[in-house]
Parts: sequence; C-alpha cells; structure tokens
Amino acid sequence: MTFPLWAYPLLFLTGVVAGLVDAIAGGGGVLTLPVLLSTGLPVGTVLGTNKLQATFGSLSAAWSYVRSGVVSFRACLPGIAFTFAGSLAGAWAVQRIDSRILGDLIPWLLAAILAYTIFKPKLGEASAVPRLSPRVFFPVFGLGLGFYDGFFGPGVGSFWTIALVVVLGRDFVGATGVTKLMNAASNVAALLFFLAIGQVHLPVGLTMGVGQMVGARMGARLVVTRGARLVRPLFIVMVTLVLARLLWVRFG
Repeated sequence: MTFPLWAYPLLFLTGVVAGLVDAIAGGGGVLTLPVLLSTGLPVGTVLGTNKLQATFGSLSAAWSYVRSGVVSFRACLPGIAFTFAGSLAGAWAVQRIDSRILGDLIPWLLAAILAYTIFKPKLGEASAVPRLSPRVFFPVFGLGLGFYDGFFGPGVGSFWTIALVVVLGRDFVGATGVTKLMNAASNVAALLFFLAIGQVHLPVGLTMGVGQMVGARMGARLVVTRGARLVRPLFIVMVTLVLARLLWVRFG
C-alpha cells in the first residue's frame, strides 16, 4: 500500500508529538493508533507498524534517561529480560486468543489507577520504602506486563509507572525512566514477531519512528529538568485519555 508524499510530514509530526508525550507520561498510542487506523492499513499491519514507530521512541527515551543518570541500565537488566520474554509470549498469544476479555477489564483497572493517583496528591513526589524487592518485582511484573503489552497494550506505560511507584517505591521521575526501558524491551520483542509474520509497513513506521526519536529526546529532557511536577499532571491526563479511548472503542 502506497501513500502520497504529503502524508509523510503529517506522520512524522504525529510521531514527534506522540514521542514527546510518551517519554513523559506514556499513552502515545492514543495519538498514533487512530492516525494509523485512518490510513486504511489492515488492523494487523497497523499494530505491527505501531510497534515499529513506538520502538524508536521508547529506545530513544530510555537512552536519554540512562545517560542523564535517572535510571541504571544494569539494575534494570533482569526486568528487561523478563519483559522481553513476556512480550514475545503475548504477541504469539494475540494471534490465537480473543483479546476482547482484556478490552472489557482494562478500562476498570485504568479507572482505579486514575482515582488512586488523584486522591494521593503526594504519590511519587519522593522515593518510598519498596514493598517488594527487585528480585521479586521484575519477574512478576516483567512477565505480566510484558505479556500484556505484546497481547493488547493500551495503558501499559501507566501500569508500569504506577507499579514502580506503589510497589517498588520509586518517585515519578525514576519510575518514568524505568518504564521506558521496559517499554523498549516489550516493543522490540513484539516488533520482531510482527516483522517475522510480515505485518509491518516499513515506510510509514520508519517515518513516524524518526519523529518519535525527536519527540522522545525532548520529553526525557523535560522530565529530567522539571521532575514530578511535570510528570504527575501529565500522567493523569494521559491515563484519562487512554481510558476515554478504550471506553469509546468498547461502547461508542
């Protein structure tokens, strides 16, 4: 499927905005998926192409957070490995299992996250005592959220961030940095699967991916300089938008 040349600057700009937002608070798929669906590509190709462009953004943001010292790559290696494995399993399972069950459940979980974040105004302002050790946290959440991202995906960044804040005791800035590393792992795994079955539109995905890299670098820089006072309100906004989109798709 070919597209007119004028479409590519719009796809690039979509990638920039989505990468900027995703690097700060997650939820960039709220912007990219409707745009990709509007191109007329088959749904399977839309999902694969979305993973391609999102991979550029998550890798760029993760690299920025590691370079700035927000997160330690070495400390996150177990989580990256478990998330990669979970995402591969999820991408395989989505070809064989009806995803509508998750479609009914996820809006309720996102609504709970939204309410919890709003009614805990000090949440994520500073580090807290972890409720699980990383040796337990990363296998459980890496496999679980990695599988979810490969299988269904919407809101996975929100789930990672809130889990890292509530369970592992990270502040919002540190949680955002770790989230991007986990997002990168699950995106790469799912992308490899979609590439293997030929469900990726390379020109569209690469165009948006370059935009994602630009936006992700900008977003990561904003998080490092402005901290939780930027991340928390935007996190609430993006969870709300993801929730609204899922409810619209389900009931609209």
